Amino acid sequence: MKNYKRTLLACYLGFITQAICANFAPLLFLRFHNFYGIPLGQIALISSIFFFTQLVVDLFCAKYVDRIGYRKCIVASEIFAAAGLIGLAFLPELFANPFTGICIAVVLYAIGSGLIEVLCSPIVEACPFDNKESVMSLLHSFYCWGCVGVILITSLFFTFVGIEHWKWMACFWAIVPLYNVYNFLTCPIEHLVEDGKGMTIGQLFKVPLFWLLIVLMVCAGASELSMAQWASAYAEAALGFSKTIGDLVGPCLFAVSMGISRVFYGKYGEKIDLKKFMIGSGCLCLVCYLLASLSSNAMIGLIGCIVCGFSVGIMWPGSISISSQKLPTGGTAMFALLAMAGDLGGAFGPGLVGQISQSAGDNIQRGMVFGTIFPVVLVICIIILSIKRKKN
Repeated sequence: MKNYKRTLLACYLGFITQAICANFAPLLFLRFHNFYGIPLGQIALISSIFFFTQLVVDLFCAKYVDRIGYRKCIVASEIFAAAGLIGLAFLPELFANPFTGICIAVVLYAIGSGLIEVLCSPIVEACPFDNKESVMSLLHSFYCWGCVGVILITSLFFTFVGIEHWKWMACFWAIVPLYNVYNFLTCPIEHLVEDGKGMTIGQLFKVPLFWLLIVLMVCAGASELSMAQWASAYAEAALGFSKTIGDLVGPCLFAVSMGISRVFYGKYGEKIDLKKFMIGSGCLCLVCYLLASLSSNAMIGLIGCIVCGFSVGIMWPGSISISSQKLPTGGTAMFALLAMAGDLGGAFGPGLVGQISQSAGDNIQRGMVFGTIFPVVLVICIIILSIKRKKN
């Protein structure tokens, strides 16, 4: 008898690996600037390179993963992630320009992260679990706990051991994907649809409902990351915290709040209507953005930032679950394009907040006012989907 709990464990660790890839290097940005003499303008490109590589991987997955096979691709994801993290420690020293080595390492682990993002959800969706929405929510909570673990453990290491020993930390985090290679090599992996019966990219683009699901996913990514990526800066600017405390109070508590939301739905989801929960979450997200952007009390604004994590927790996994219900033959191409849409939202949303903040004299609160558009559009999309279901 196949043990699908091993598959679930491998995917849990996969999302933790993705959290390591996304959150470890940003904790080193000032170290790279001071030690290697890399200009801050180039340092800012590191995150852009990471997300752009993930977008390219999303497109690759939509076209080729079914031909190559889930197992080969997901095992490759862990190898790329480990190679990139280890490379981050050693590649900068091998090039005349250390930034070149850092970029190569970032591309390597971004390939791994992108493959994980696309593949873990359909792998779990294909397993014969009851109440898939709850399982999916709990799965995505491990990205949140991974973020918290990376920030806390790395910050403690830098505080007590010293940031000058950061290379040991990079190699330490590489142990997680290296161990998970074995898990994905040996666990049972099923396919969502039979070979050749999944929808192609062209077929998906011809379905009007799919475009609505894409908009839903863009708003989910933008709602989450517009607040998440500015939470640290908000904590520093509004409350005057140091960078370290800002990271712990901002992104760390945001991730804890988001993880609690996903665990909550994972535990009680079978008793809760997913669409109603997402509409409520979207409304709460709107309130949180308004608190963060309009409140004259900095502490109330910070509470808005943190509670926003709870409100956005269900948006990404919930959008995936709704898409699976609406288009059950969407296959890998659908999951890849949904991941790309979420990444686009994650890239566009924080960028918009940053541009508006800069135009308003570096006032982050002004920028966050414009972030309210994303939860509003998300709620509208869910309402349209609910109306369509009633008509059908």
